[in-house]
Amino acid sequence: MTDAAPLHPVDAVPPVRHLAALGLQHVLAMYAGAVAVPLIVGGAMRLPPADLAYLITADLLVCGVATLIQCVGVWRFGVRLPIMQGCTFAAVSPMVLIGTEGGGLPAIYGSVIVAGLAIMLLAPAFGRLLRFFPPLVTGTVILIIGLSLLPVAGNWAAGGVGAKDFGAPRNLALAAFVLLVVLGVQRFAPVFLSRIAVLIGIVVGLAVAVPLGFTDFGGVGDADWLGVSTPFHFGAPTFEVSAIVSMLVVALVTMTETTGDLIAVGEMTGREVGPRSLADGLRADGFSTVLGGVFNTFPYTAYAQNVGLVGMTRVRSRWVVAAAGGILVLLGLLPKLGAVVAAIPAPVLGGAGLVMFGTVAASGLRTLARVGFQDNHNLTVVAVSAAVGLLPVGVPTVYAKFPDWFQTVMNSGISAGCLTAIALNLLFNHLPSKAGSAVAEVPDPGGLPVGGVQEGVEKPREEAV
Repeated sequence: MTDAAPLHPVDAVPPVRHLAALGLQHVLAMYAGAVAVPLIVGGAMRLPPADLAYLITADLLVCGVATLIQCVGVWRFGVRLPIMQGCTFAAVSPMVLIGTEGGGLPAIYGSVIVAGLAIMLLAPAFGRLLRFFPPLVTGTVILIIGLSLLPVAGNWAAGGVGAKDFGAPRNLALAAFVLLVVLGVQRFAPVFLSRIAVLIGIVVGLAVAVPLGFTDFGGVGDADWLGVSTPFHFGAPTFEVSAIVSMLVVALVTMTETTGDLIAVGEMTGREVGPRSLADGLRADGFSTVLGGVFNTFPYTAYAQNVGLVGMTRVRSRWVVAAAGGILVLLGLLPKLGAVVAAIPAPVLGGAGLVMFGTVAASGLRTLARVGFQDNHNLTVVAVSAAVGLLPVGVPTVYAKFPDWFQTVMNSGISAGCLTAIALNLLFNHLPSKAGSAVAEVPDPGGLPVGGVQEGVEKPREEAV
C-alpha cells in the first residue's frame, strides 16, 4: 500500500483556536474597505441612516458567503485558495452615477446582476489567457497592487479621509505605535503569535486608543442585535441599457484585478493557478456579484488587502480565510458585532496596513527576481507598467476629462498597470524582433525568449532555453 500524498499547506486545517484568531485578523484587515463602498454609494444617494445600516449588514453577509465559496469551493465555483472577497472600488463611480441620475438602487442592482452573469459566462475564456501572465507580468502586477494600496494605509494612519483631525501628530503617533507592536511581535514572539502579529497590533492599539479618546462606541448601543437581509429589499431590479453597459466595463476591470490577485496568492502559497482554477475563481466572483444584486449590495472581487496579510504571516491555509468568511456572516447577521469592529479607529488600521501592503509590494519584487533583465527590454516593461499603474494613485484627477468608460478602466491603478504590462510583454517578448537584433537570442528566465514568438510562452523553461 502506497503512502498518501502529503497535504498541501493550502489544504491544511489549523486547530480551532488558531482558526478563530487568524480568521479575525483577516476580517480586521478588510473591514474598513468592505464597508466603505456601501457608505460612499449610500452617502452620495443621501440615503437615511437606517438604509445605510442595512446596506452595510447586507454587504458583510454577502462578503462572508462569497469568501466561503471562493475558499471552500462548490463544484466549479471557487479557486480554493486563501482569498477574501469584498466590494470592488472600481464600481463606485458608475454606481454613484446610476444611483443619482440613472434609476436609483433598483437600476444599480439590475446592472450588477447582468454583470455577474457576464463574468460567469466569460470566466472560461478569461482563464485561457493565463499564458499571457509570465513572471515578468505577474511580478509587476503584484508590485503595483502593493504600491497602489500604500496610500490607503497612509490615509488611515493620518486619521481617515474626511477626518477633522486628518494628519494630526497624535494620529500618526498611534499608527507608528501599532506598526512597532506588529514588528516587535514578528521579531520576538513565538511562531504562532508572530502569525497573528497584525491582530495583536490592532488589539494593543485599540487598548491604547480607548483611554486616549480615539474611539466612539456610540453606534454600538444603537445597532440591532439581529438583522437579516432579504432579497430585493429596495424593490425589484430594473435593467437600464446605459447602466448595464457601464457595469460590464467594470466587470472586465474586476476580472483583470482578480486575475492578478489570484496569481499573486498562488505565488505566495506555492500552489500554481492554472487556467481551470483561474476560471473557477472568476466564476465564483460572478456568482457572488449576482448574489450582491439580489441581496441589496454590490459587485465583488478578491481583496488585495488580504493578499498582503497572507504574504506577511506566511499562513497559507484556505480554511483560515474560510473562518474569516464565517465571521463576516455573523457580523452581517448581528449588526451590533459589526458596530464594535467599526469602532476601531483608522490610525490603528493604518499602522497595520503599512506592513501588510508593503509586504505585497515586496512579494512582487521577489517574483521579479526570477526574471532576467540583462540585454533585453524587461526593465522597460516593469518601469512603464509601474508608472502607468501608479499615475492615477498619485494624481487621482489625471483622467477627469476623459469619457466615463475610460476613467472606469484607467482610474484603477491595478487594472491600468496590468493591461500595460500585458501589452508591453506582448510587444517586446512575443512579436518577432528586428532582423539581426542580438536581443532575439537572449532567453528570459521566466520562460519567454525575448523577442521570440508566441510558442515561448507555453514551453517549459528548459525547452525554451
